[in-house]
Amino acid sequence: MANEFVTTEVQGNVLIVTMNRPDVYNCVHPPMHMEMDAIWNDFRDNSDLWVAILTGAGPKAFSAGNDLKYSASGKGGTVPDTGFAGLSKRFDLDKPIIAAVNGFAMGGGFETALSCDMILAADTATFALPEVKVGFFAATGGVQRLSRFMSRTKANELLFTGRNMSAAEAEGYGILNAVVPAADLMKTAMDLAQNIAAQCPSSVRATKRVLNALNKAEGLDDSLAYSYEVLGDLMKTEDHREGVTAFVEKRKPNWVNK
Repeated sequence: MANEFVTTEVQGNVLIVTMNRPDVYNCVHPPMHMEMDAIWNDFRDNSDLWVAILTGAGPKAFSAGNDLKYSASGKGGTVPDTGFAGLSKRFDLDKPIIAAVNGFAMGGGFETALSCDMILAADTATFALPEVKVGFFAATGGVQRLSRFMSRTKANELLFTGRNMSAAEAEGYGILNAVVPAADLMKTAMDLAQNIAAQCPSSVRATKRVLNALNKAEGLDDSLAYSYEVLGDLMKTEDHREGVTAFVEKRKPNWVNK
């Protein structure tokens, strides 16, 4: 069955997955979450696919994260057990994924990139976890993964302020594998994917299984579960409702701290 919100392409042993809602900067809503979950399940189970590349459609955005307007519309829907974009809480995938960040990666979009094994970025890309600006927090792995990939104090600053970070700054903190001209991004990602695919696939999968186990041994799965518990409490607050409403109405929120 063809996907509506995500496209896929196979080149040899490499799967290219493209988040395809460019009209809303590749925001992810429940139907798209479910499509991506199914794609990653198929990738996991297909013995002919060894490496994946994840990118976004269009020149502007990798992904702007959670589709708040869809959420505010009351249309409903759920996130799969594997988490945001079918990745943030997934520990059963023993094949590498390369994020090719072609534009801005905000909120859940940045968290999706952080859920991948390697991150390449166009020199025009920007990153942020701006959830605190709209009554959320980075509950789908941003708190945990950002504080693992860089100094805790600098991660705290980004998490508490929600400010933007350039690709060059992110590379300086060790978050990215490389920053390249936008025109070279997908070729660079494919070169890296083919380099990995040229190695023993059984060895690569064994390495990824150990990395998955290490994440669980460090308590990442438990911490992610706790994030969703805390998020549930946050969503009951007046501030959360005000943040989402203000975002949809394109105005400054009026926080009341309750």
